[in-house]
Amino acid sequence: MAKIGVLLSGCGFLDGAEIHEATFTLLELDRRGAKYVCCAPDIDMRQVVDHTSRQPAGEKRNVLKEAARIARTEITDVARVRAADLDALIIPGGFGAAKNLCGFADEGPECGVDAEVEKLIGDMLDAGKPIGAICIAPALLARVAGKRGVKAKLTIGNDAGTAAALQAMGCEHENCAVDECVVDEPHKIVSTPAYMLGPGPAAVHAGIAKLVEKVLAMTL
Repeated sequence: MAKIGVLLSGCGFLDGAEIHEATFTLLELDRRGAKYVCCAPDIDMRQVVDHTSRQPAGEKRNVLKEAARIARTEITDVARVRAADLDALIIPGGFGAAKNLCGFADEGPECGVDAEVEKLIGDMLDAGKPIGAICIAPALLARVAGKRGVKAKLTIGNDAGTAAALQAMGCEHENCAVDECVVDEPHKIVSTPAYMLGPGPAAVHAGIAKLVEKVLAMTL
């Protein structure tokens, strides 16, 4: 049974992990008989957003504790997760991936990355283990991969500005429809646009299902 890490960034698309993307990932892993390990950094969120008004809420919350809502409390501090214990890693999107896991949302291509998150992703790359990145998460992956000289092929859909940022970080961008995924066979990386493009849950789910299928096939 494959053991897949799912790296979460909170709970809620405006300041954490996109809930549909995370849930679809867990659903497809479970459907295919894989074991998943949800993890997140034990840090404060950069910004808490009121999802009714879409405005800053002016409060503090913890990324790990928020991610536990999606994981139904089965959550592990990313600092305790080792690449050697995983067969693959999947990173759902949501602004948390670009705010909490790294600073891409505010800093762009020169962004910093949480040290424990960078270690896990970097170790997965170094070990040649499969990585799936959803929605905006390819920006995080591009930053870590680019710093290692890994010219990964990724997609965030077709947004020209974000695609240019991925290229500035040393990666290659390929346009992709919401219900498809881009596969970088040499580096064992799969990405799908999800809500970077998605008109609704059905189309987003279709792309994530394909991503999970490809990631799992790479573990064999």
